[in-house]
Amino acid sequence: MTQIDAAELTLADTSDTAPKLGRKRDHTRDPEILDAALDVLAETGYDGMTIDMVAARAKAGKATLYRRWPSKAHLVLDAVACMKQSAYEEESLPDKGTLRGDLVAMIKPHSIEDGERKLQIMAGVMSMLSRDPGLADVVNAAIVEPRASVNRLFMKRAVERGEISADAPIELLALISPSMASYRTLITKKQVDRDFLISIIDGVILPALGIDPKA
Repeated sequence: MTQIDAAELTLADTSDTAPKLGRKRDHTRDPEILDAALDVLAETGYDGMTIDMVAARAKAGKATLYRRWPSKAHLVLDAVACMKQSAYEEESLPDKGTLRGDLVAMIKPHSIEDGERKLQIMAGVMSMLSRDPGLADVVNAAIVEPRASVNRLFMKRAVERGEISADAPIELLALISPSMASYRTLITKKQVDRDFLISIIDGVILPALGIDPKA
């Protein structure tokens, strides 16, 4: 996890202060609490979020949270960093024999909902990023890179099949769909749906790789 400004961590939320207790820490509920923190962050944004909200959502005691995370900033960073653990597993990814087939096969209701939630979390943490730009690495690893890595894998497969050139700008094009989805959600406040994602595939990514989507 990236180093965070000390003032941000210790003074992140002066309204959320609690004494540190000496009990042995129990981490069994950490995943539930971190998931609750992400939900609250997506709904309220970092500035509107409080430890009390997270404790209520997770049905946990406020003291339990403070024994594990001394400030709201620590909790948010831990929650966002742990998101990358749910990245796509290569063996579970589709292999349709064409780049377009693979990209379109990834557009499922669950994946769209998960993507939108991640973008809402990104929106929620933007004010925190403005105070510590170094946190961008954490957000990128948790939200942008997982989907970009899938696109990268699909394009490398396409190179191996001879479908696209080995000189194709894979690193750049792998970021197109997550970047445009982020812009649509964060800036234009529009929904990222199936039609939008297919328009990126057929109108931007495939033509840039020299593939006719109608072929």
